Amino acid sequence: MGELILIRHGETEWSRNGQHTSHTDLPLTPLGERQARALAPLLADRDIALTLVSPSVRARRTAELAGLAAPRITPELREWDYGGYEGITTREIHRTRPDWNLWSDGVTPGPEAHPGETPAAVGERADRILAEVREAAGRAGDEDIALVAHSHFLRVLTARYLGLTPAEGTLFQLATGAVSRLGREHGQPVITAWNVTLPESLFPTAVPETPEHV
Repeated sequence: MGELILIRHGETEWSRNGQHTSHTDLPLTPLGERQARALAPLLADRDIALTLVSPSVRARRTAELAGLAAPRITPELREWDYGGYEGITTREIHRTRPDWNLWSDGVTPGPEAHPGETPAAVGERADRILAEVREAAGRAGDEDIALVAHSHFLRVLTARYLGLTPAEGTLFQLATGAVSRLGREHGQPVITAWNVTLPESLFPTAVPETPEHV
């Protein structure tokens, strides 16, 4: 296998406003679509054997606009289940829990279908994805594998790849429409690139406007 490429989806209305978004299936904003298209030149020189994508609309649309061929929908790439904090900003949570931290405290319980996840539970999902990646790597040869998913989940996955605890994903900030890469050096897991985006000032020439749907 070459490298593991991590792609966070483009901007949505809630990501722009800082609202926790897991199962709420929001589309990309116009800027989010342009961010997704701007991924194409960042991926142009990569040989990607396999793309796994979260089932959310925002992730699938990002993969499409980035030019990633035949992505495989992978439910375990979904975002951290925020339970009762779905749609709520950190600032709002701090009004009643001023010391609250997602990475150490998890979330308050939500409805039956979305009860919330602990950091450890998200870490277990990340471990399963990494096991799937290792299995696919034998067939990928020197080609890369790409994951298109969400900020908090990809941060946990990065921590687990590096042998850290799920909560240590707090160390890795990740912007919308960003590309990161994980690889190995002297047999050890390393970050080879992190949080790479095309500057918005280059979007008008490098990224065409999204055409209107007929």
